[in-house]
Amino acid sequence: MSTALAPARTDERLTGVPGEPLDHRRYRRMRFIRRFEETLLQLFEEGALNGTTHACIGQEADAVAVTEHLTEGDHIFSNHRCHGHYLAHSGDALGLMAEIMGKEAGVCRGLGGSQHICAPGFKSNGVQGGIVPNAAGIALANQLSGNDAVSVVFIGDGTLGEGVVYETLNMASLWKLPLLVVCEDNRWAQSTPIAANMAGSFPGRFSAFGVPVRSVDSTDVAEISQAAGQEIAAVRAGEGPRVLLIHTYRLCHHSKSDDERPEQEIAERWLVEPLVVHGRRLSDSDRLRIDDEVETALGEVVATARALP
Repeated sequence: MSTALAPARTDERLTGVPGEPLDHRRYRRMRFIRRFEETLLQLFEEGALNGTTHACIGQEADAVAVTEHLTEGDHIFSNHRCHGHYLAHSGDALGLMAEIMGKEAGVCRGLGGSQHICAPGFKSNGVQGGIVPNAAGIALANQLSGNDAVSVVFIGDGTLGEGVVYETLNMASLWKLPLLVVCEDNRWAQSTPIAANMAGSFPGRFSAFGVPVRSVDSTDVAEISQAAGQEIAAVRAGEGPRVLLIHTYRLCHHSKSDDERPEQEIAERWLVEPLVVHGRRLSDSDRLRIDDEVETALGEVVATARALP
């Protein structure tokens, strides 16, 4: 299984050492994303960061499972909740931390901030649905070039209220573009539950354009990876666009502090979150060792980023 190309600043303590068992590597990468996001929220509380941020705590398995099937030439497009996708793709914790801090050494020289990342093989944008046509455009370019690269775009359930998504699905289906849409249904569009803002069904939104939909209701990185691998292989083989619909759950607030969901609902979801589910596959000693290694590496990242001009 190949992974996306990583920048030089990738730290193996965060992404996986050579020869590390797959279960260990997956846990390490999810733990890395989790602690990065928690650290960001802490830095905001300390007043060390400005603006806003949207964490993906609880959704780490999606990013890790999808990106481990991508190779050089593939392209990822993300949204306002992009950190996990970028870190799973690149492992560049320092570049992203510096970017969010507004430092010159950031991925986009401190100009993009939390939501707008532009890096090799990766683009994100805070405009809901706005990134979907871009993903289709790159898919079309790959198709015309005759290569087998795929374009993957991550959207949330709330994005299905944007008309440009359906215009793009129509063209992608007509032209059989090598596009995979990963819809992360975290049950809430900011503070609005799905039942209050969405008519019809999730699959129906896509099947209306003849786009196959595969649904996975799970936080298990292994189960999601199996589904993602099969869908990406089908897109790469020229079968046209497909949708991987992942029913997941956002454990944190929408951005830094806004959360109106029932406390009991959130508490129940903490019992089946990705690190708990996958962590059972590791021994206690291996899990604690990886936790310590990630914590040490991330601490060094934060210290280095703070010291940058």
